[in-house]
Amino acid sequence: MYKHIFKRFFDFIIALAALLLIGWLLVIIAVLLHFANKGAGAFFTQKRPGKDGKIFKMIKFKSMTDERDKNGKLLPDQQRLTKAGRFVRSTSIDELPQLINIFKGDMSLIGPRPLYVRYMPYYTEEENRRHEVRPGITGWAQVHGRKSITWTDKLKLDVEYVDKCSLWMDIRIIWMTVVKVLKREDVGVETSGTNDFNDYREREWTAAGRQDLIDEARKNVKALS
Repeated sequence: MYKHIFKRFFDFIIALAALLLIGWLLVIIAVLLHFANKGAGAFFTQKRPGKDGKIFKMIKFKSMTDERDKNGKLLPDQQRLTKAGRFVRSTSIDELPQLINIFKGDMSLIGPRPLYVRYMPYYTEEENRRHEVRPGITGWAQVHGRKSITWTDKLKLDVEYVDKCSLWMDIRIIWMTVVKVLKREDVGVETSGTNDFNDYREREWTAAGRQDLIDEARKNVKALS
């Protein structure tokens, strides 16, 4: 009952109340980021899979400039990341615009994090169950170490949340998230790009001698583009 009816109701009320209460703060942060990003804007959107795999545009505060090299290519993430951007990432402030996604019904306050669309062909049937609920700003996997656990364990925790979702579990996750943010635990800035799930899964398939699975997944990724 909670997962299918009341959870969405609570998400809507909380998102609406939060936007009314801190909307002024979001405007100030957006203005500051606009100048910190050297005119590159304060927001950016990314396509992510939501409930039942439906694609939506996730909103975040922009933490990087659009600076390019002499050949017109974007500089590496680490060079474009501003001091203000590093701060909003390390404090998870960059996630606050997703309150708009929650208000619209794209996301939930609590749920598996919405990952890249290109990861979808690499999930097992069981892992794909993470899309049975709306994705969240924070989730069961995040409070267990979003950067310190393997992809396999992270996705298992996502499915565990789908199976055990309840009001009390969500309250527990909110509390654990607040504690981690205040302690600045496991909320660092990650810009290396070396932990992509598709690379992780392809290494597993390569070790198992399953080039056929790699070829099929890459084909499906192109179809999603």
